[in-house]
Order: sequence, then structure tokens, then C-alpha cells
Amino acid sequence: MVLHSNLVILDGVRRHGPALKMAATRYTMGQSSQNTRGLTLLFTHCIGSHKEQWGPTIERIFRQQQLKDETHRIREAWSFDWQNHGDSAVLNHEALIARPGGVSVYEWASALAAFVRSPRMKGHRIVVLGHSAGAGAIMLSTTDFPLSEIPYAAIVLVEPAMITRELFNAHLEDRMATMNFAVSSTSVRRDTWESREAAFKWFSRRYPWNTWDSRVVRILAEQGLRDVASKVTLKCDRKQEAVSYPDAEGHFESTIILGRICCAVPVHVVWGTNNDLIPEFIQESLCDTSEGRFVASVTRVKGAGHMVRCFYLTDASSASDRHLKVVQEQPDRLADSLCEILDSVQIMEPTRSRL
Repeated sequence: MVLHSNLVILDGVRRHGPALKMAATRYTMGQSSQNTRGLTLLFTHCIGSHKEQWGPTIERIFRQQQLKDETHRIREAWSFDWQNHGDSAVLNHEALIARPGGVSVYEWASALAAFVRSPRMKGHRIVVLGHSAGAGAIMLSTTDFPLSEIPYAAIVLVEPAMITRELFNAHLEDRMATMNFAVSSTSVRRDTWESREAAFKWFSRRYPWNTWDSRVVRILAEQGLRDVASKVTLKCDRKQEAVSYPDAEGHFESTIILGRICCAVPVHVVWGTNNDLIPEFIQESLCDTSEGRFVASVTRVKGAGHMVRCFYLTDASSASDRHLKVVQEQPDRLADSLCEILDSVQIMEPTRSRL
């Protein structure tokens, strides 16, 4: 069966200034949407990425789960662009010019919560899966609901960029160096090519893209770029990407939320085996039971990490160009790990249907 996808434009939620639109891709396979007992998956990406990067992983999950019992098959999947990333950035281009301070992860979280509350999700058994900063958006979206009515059957955090304020401050020099590098290198990164094919060839010859799954590189060239003045450029403006890195408050609050909601919703954490950005002491802190953070499982995907260390960089590329190999480099291994998590999701009535 073929994986079908279609673009959906969602009206924004007003927080600070005019509401920004949010672009989403909806995925189905065959008659999957008719399986009302199946799982609906919602995906969020990291800073500098876009919703389509999840595509190969989503397709493998659909295929792996279609032979399972109907409660663990995939009904549909949605992947969302942050309001200043991907197709959302194209839709909001004019509005973003007037917002040099970027779009807070809190604003993205509000848009995600509004989607979950919408009639589209009524009666769905929802599992949310967030990567890096997208994991923070997922966690923050839960604050729109009472603890007993969080509408997620499970939460999956893939290489979450979450940390307590205390731990961040205790390692301030190292954390700030990583953040400042991301900001400065993003500002000088190449972002324009003669054509999508030229961009694909450029990516394919250079590290780290030449280590990615070829499907993901092609997706970046075909769907991560937009046309401008007979050339192509990244949909996510470099300035908008850069200002997203220092927005750390959401990462702090997400960690607090984890300790509060893990008793109500199973939270699973997925790491790559290469601790190249998020040190082991930070990873362990997210499972610190003395702080009430009881996660349902911790999975490690072999041969993957978050990004290479700054001292391995050989050109003026942004940190986001190296992020989460577990999505870009190992989409199939990641999908297999996620399927094991999905098989553990309990059969129960969706919370949204009782709202």
C-alpha cells in the first residue's frame, strides 16, 4: 500500500500580535483512517528542521504496524511545522518580518493544543512524538489541559532538549558555548542554491548530509526549500532559526512538567547511542526519580546521536545542520524502536471524546 499525504493549513492561535498559521502534513495508508480504534500519531521537529523530515520514519511505522491488532495499527499521522519553519514560515512570511524576535516554543505549543482540542481529533487515541525542541513543545502543550484530562495515550520524547534551570546554570559555560555556536554559525550558513537539484548535489557531497539516509537528503532538497528570484533558499529564515536557540525558558519548564505529568501519562524517552550534544548527566537527570521524573521507558538507537561536537565542524554550518542523526541518518532504526513503544500503548477510551 502507498503512503498518502496531504498538506493542511491550520488557523493560528493569537498570543502576541496577529495569529500565525501552522502547516501540517496528514498521512494515511490505504483505508487506515477508517480504523477508529487505531493510533493517531502527532510529530514535531527540532529547530532548523521541517515536518517532512519525519516522512521515512512515519512510512516505516505505518508498514510495521499494519499487521498488528487494530488497536496498535496507525489510523493516521500528522507532522507539524513550527510557525517560523517549513511551510509555516512561507505562509507567515510577511508577519515574521515584523517579528524579529522569532516565535516562542510556547506559541507553537498553544497551536498544537488547539489542534488536539479541535473536532479533527475527537475520538482519536493520540500519541505525540517530539524531537529536540519539538519535544518541549509537546510537553508545554499539556498545560492547556487538567492533569486528569491530558488527551495523550502516550508521549515520546526523541533526544529532548530539556534540562532543569539548576543543571543548566551548574554547567553554564559549556551550555552557553553550545548555544552561542548554534546562533553564530547559523548566521553565516549557506542558504541559497541555483536549483533543488543543485542543492541536493551540494548536500550529498558534504558532511553531515552525506551521512544521512538518501531519502531524507532528497526530502530536504525538495521540500525544505522555497523558490526565490529564480533560485531556491531554505524555507526557515536564518535569523528566525538563530533566535530560536537562546529561547531556553521552555526547556526549563518542560522538565518541570515531565515530573508532574508522568504519573498521568506514560512518557517514553529515546536517545541515540552517541552522546554528542546532550551529555549523559543531562540524559540521566530526565529520569531522576528523586525529582519525581518516572519515565515509562528509555530506548537507545544504535549509531545515532543529536549532533557532532563543535570541534568536529569543518565549515560554517549551523548546529542544526548536524541535529538528530537518529531522525535523518537512522529513520528505519528509529521507526523500529518507536513501534516497540507503540505496542505498549494501552487500550483505553480517548480522553478527547470525554471533553
